[in-house]
Amino acid sequence: MDCYCNSKKKYNACCYPFLSGNLKPESPEELMRSRYSAFCIKDTKYLISTHHPSRQEPNEAELLNQTFRNTLWIGLKILKTEESRTDNQIGYVEFAAFYQNDPIGQLHENSRFIYETEQWFYLDGVILDPLTFSRNELCWCGNNKKYKKCHGKNT
Repeated sequence: MDCYCNSKKKYNACCYPFLSGNLKPESPEELMRSRYSAFCIKDTKYLISTHHPSRQEPNEAELLNQTFRNTLWIGLKILKTEESRTDNQIGYVEFAAFYQNDPIGQLHENSRFIYETEQWFYLDGVILDPLTFSRNELCWCGNNKKYKKCHGKNT
């Protein structure tokens, strides 16, 4: 099965080793992708364990479960990754995550990650304006079709 994170890798060779606890992500992008996959499979434990403890809400599990009930994630597009040049313990990943809605919804965020205690954590993020797509560019879902022939055909 292909990985939820649109990496074009198989799930067992991509995000599963992180979600199973067999490996820890070695970069902010690997953590971002694995957290997206965790949202797709509703893995509360993984999401809490990779969210920096200083940023967790007391009712974090319930907030996640509410998200799971209300959101069906359908695609991820990584736009940019960056690790700080002055402090390699901070990293950024700009992404757009797409969810089922009418029309399709989008979360566009620049996320900040921190490396502490020998692992990467999601720290926080800045919500950005939704991406727009031209009809002739490749669709965000990664199927190599033009946007107008895929997720943009009803727009």
